[in-house]
Amino acid sequence: MIILNKKNIAVVFGGASSEHAVSCISAKSVIENINRAKYNVYMLGITREGKWSLFEGDPALLPEDKWVESGDTTPAFISPDSGSHGITVLCEGGTRQIYLDAVHPVLHGKNGEDGTIQGLFQLAGIPFVGCDHLSSAVCMDKAFTNMTADVAGIRQAKWRSITKHEYEKNRSAFLEDAAAYLGFPIFVKPANAGSSVGITKAKDMRALEAGMQTAFAEDTKVVLEQFIDGYEVECAVLGNEEPAASTVGEILPEKEFYDYEAKYLAGTTGLAIPAKNITAQKIEEVRAAAIKAYKALGCAGLSRVDFFVEKHSGEVYFNEINTLPGFTSISMYPKLWEASGIPYSDLLDKLIELALERGGNL
Repeated sequence: MIILNKKNIAVVFGGASSEHAVSCISAKSVIENINRAKYNVYMLGITREGKWSLFEGDPALLPEDKWVESGDTTPAFISPDSGSHGITVLCEGGTRQIYLDAVHPVLHGKNGEDGTIQGLFQLAGIPFVGCDHLSSAVCMDKAFTNMTADVAGIRQAKWRSITKHEYEKNRSAFLEDAAAYLGFPIFVKPANAGSSVGITKAKDMRALEAGMQTAFAEDTKVVLEQFIDGYEVECAVLGNEEPAASTVGEILPEKEFYDYEAKYLAGTTGLAIPAKNITAQKIEEVRAAAIKAYKALGCAGLSRVDFFVEKHSGEVYFNEINTLPGFTSISMYPKLWEASGIPYSDLLDKLIELALERGGNL
């Protein structure tokens, strides 16, 4: 089928973050599965150092940053000038413009899902896939996420947060208070790093101190959370004003917890879709809680919402929300929607439609 007036879509990938490599892998999958009968796809890559380029080569070169040295890149960027409404390509003797109907950012972690680049898209007036700058920023920062969840009455584990400056003023007092309030083991997390980067599970005071160092290497603010002995489950949410929730999947980690290596590198973590250790009634409770959190945090387009279902009580505890979840071949978000009746390519189409529905200036 030939479709006239195809939309111009830019897939922005890479980024100056600790999750650069995963972003490139996700982008390869996205680019290879977008419906080319409906969309002209432009690949806009950002190196680890923050350099932008239009990439016009084979998307198979995205993993391991082979695209960077491919010879198929041209300096280019998205201008904040709403009159440009697209990509400015730097050519010999001047520039050329590529008009964009929408952008699909495939950027995990800092500078990608924290509201930074979303603000650029909003200034440019270009519709984009995913949450706006405010909800992206709030969802990226675990302390602000937890505060919002508390206000919205969403059940979650007990938690504490502290900045590096405050921590260095009185380490011992903070650690003693946290240990007394949360009890061991304690999860120690950078407030603004995704994909479990920099997260440790501390079983005693010595491990807690070491975990704080690890977390502060990733961010200047750290969140500590009470350990919940539960099944780790995830739900994919899709939509704008009237979002829908997928079925619920369960993480079956080989390691003690679902860290960065388990998610993306080891390939040994099991996924059960639907979740196998909770009842059908509990699955519906998680789905309802996912939509409640999605709305409370101002999300739009998509997010993956993660929970613990406590083993001894069956209570559902909100864990975290990811506004630009992975789109690799093993990522939970597209797998959940596939199990719920929306194939990968159709899901990408729906996300672009939702972006166009919202418009560029929100």
